[in-house]
Amino acid sequence: MLHLPIEIIQTWTRFYRGNFVNCLSGFKSVSLIGTINKEGDTNLAIFSNIVHLGADPALIGFINRPKEASPHTIANIEAIGWYTINHIHSEIIEQAHQTSAKYNEGESEFSAVGLTPEWQNEIPAPYVKESLIKYALQVVEIVPIKHNNTFLVIGALKDAWIEETVLEDDGFLALERANSITSLSVDGYYETKRIVRYSYAKPEVAPREIP
Repeated sequence: MLHLPIEIIQTWTRFYRGNFVNCLSGFKSVSLIGTINKEGDTNLAIFSNIVHLGADPALIGFINRPKEASPHTIANIEAIGWYTINHIHSEIIEQAHQTSAKYNEGESEFSAVGLTPEWQNEIPAPYVKESLIKYALQVVEIVPIKHNNTFLVIGALKDAWIEETVLEDDGFLALERANSITSLSVDGYYETKRIVRYSYAKPEVAPREIP
C-alpha cells in the first residue's frame, strides 16, 4: 500500500493535489442549485458537497466556495433567501457540468447550457424543469468557515417534486429509478445501482434484507 504523508502531498502541483484530495472523500451526491437575484436574473450552478443535516426539522446544507471564486449563488441566496436543489440524471450530465464555467453576472446558465427554468407553487427560485427530483429551501443560516473562507449554507426544506416511481411505501427514495447520478472529484460522473437495503440495525439481531 502506498504511504502518502502530507509533506509529500503538499509538493504536488495544484491540479494534481486538488484531484487527489477531492477524490479522498469518495463518491458524492451532485445536484444543480437554482437561484435568482433581485434584478430577475436566474443562476444555475453544479454542487457536489450537499449534505443532509437533519430530518426534523428538515435541514440540508451545502458548502459554497470563497465568494471571490464563486459569488453568484451565495449572493442570490443572501438577497432572496430561497434556492432549489435539482438532481442530475444521465441525460443532462453535459449541460449540468457546463454550469461550472465562469459565466458573467447576469448571464443565465439556464440559457447558456440549454436547461429550462421552472416556477412552481410561488417559490421565488427556479427549479430545473428537466430534473426528476427537486426541492426548494429557504435559507436559515450561513456559517462562515474561517479556515478556508468557505461557507456552510443551511436551508429548511419547503417544497419538493419527486418522480412518482421513485417514492417507496416507507418514504425511501429509490434514486436509481430516476437515473440520479453521483460524482467523484470535480469532473467525474457515475451511474448508481442499489446493492442491498437492510432493516434497522439492533444489537444481537441479524439484519434482514429489504426488497
